[in-house]
Amino acid sequence: MAYPIARYIITPIYRLWIRKIGGLQNIPKGKPFIIAANHTSYFDALLLPSIIGPRVNKSVHALANSFYWKPLLTRFFLNLWEALPVYVGNEKGAKRKNQQSLEMALKYIQKNELLMVFPEGTRSPDGKLKKAYTGIARLALNSKAPVLPCGIIGSNRVLPKGASFPRFARCEVKIGKLMYFNHKSKNEKTYERVTIKIMKEIAKLINQKYSY
Repeated sequence: MAYPIARYIITPIYRLWIRKIGGLQNIPKGKPFIIAANHTSYFDALLLPSIIGPRVNKSVHALANSFYWKPLLTRFFLNLWEALPVYVGNEKGAKRKNQQSLEMALKYIQKNELLMVFPEGTRSPDGKLKKAYTGIARLALNSKAPVLPCGIIGSNRVLPKGASFPRFARCEVKIGKLMYFNHKSKNEKTYERVTIKIMKEIAKLINQKYSY
């Protein structure tokens, strides 16, 4: 149900706030992949799914902070979109619950569907890249699916922090080339190196540097 909504309702609406999309030719067809992007606004949540999902005719499952499952309204839409919760901080049973989310994410990949991750884990109000978590690397290495780096420029002006409705501004999306990772070792150092590689590609797309 969520996919038709994205294609026929959300995509035309979102186009009103998009100035330019670059790199559409880099979106692969016929195989699953993981979308990785910078995050500056709530507007990002449906921005990339509205562009990429209809183009490949696949569902996009986002990984989001478990906090957003608490309000009834956001929980409804997250469940509708079959999003996956990520448990952070000192939440009870976080490690076990995150493992369950990882296993479900792998099942989506096996079903030839797509995942979307914001590696920074939270919004950057000023548009500057923040230090990323290694969850994106764990997904990539465990699923063996390629990563599609995407850069979003200006969405924090479309829907800045504290705003209830989009403003009269437009954003830009740049889609990079697929990244493949075939590391045999799966440890913290490897996860960190892979995460840095992904973030540096995102940084290039948005004309920034990733120095963490």
